[in-house]
Amino acid sequence: MSVNVITPENLKYETSNIEQEKCVSGSPAQQLSNVFTNLKENFFCGVWRSTKGKWTLNYTEDEFCYLTRGRIVLTSDQGEITTINAGEAFTIAAGFQGTWETIEDCEKFYAIYEESA
Repeated sequence: MSVNVITPENLKYETSNIEQEKCVSGSPAQQLSNVFTNLKENFFCGVWRSTKGKWTLNYTEDEFCYLTRGRIVLTSDQGEITTINAGEAFTIAAGFQGTWETIEDCEKFYAIYEESA
């Protein structure tokens, strides 16, 4: 199908914990419902959720997000702090390194593009 409508009925979540070696604080759990993967398998979109906690990031992909619920703080390794609230959209560029902190349980729509090898 070339058109995908994302509705609560077609979201099927997989639940997992953030890897313990990445955790800075808390024991955050995440839920992922990937609803689209392109034929090259380098573009993905869907819905992601997490509970409170903080962990390290090392992005190899470019990501667009729209936070539908909660509040998060992204902190780069250079010390740049960005707070994002429900109703705000943001991007994270490939190469970003730092931390993600879920201050309030959150949910986001995401679209990820990863350069083909």
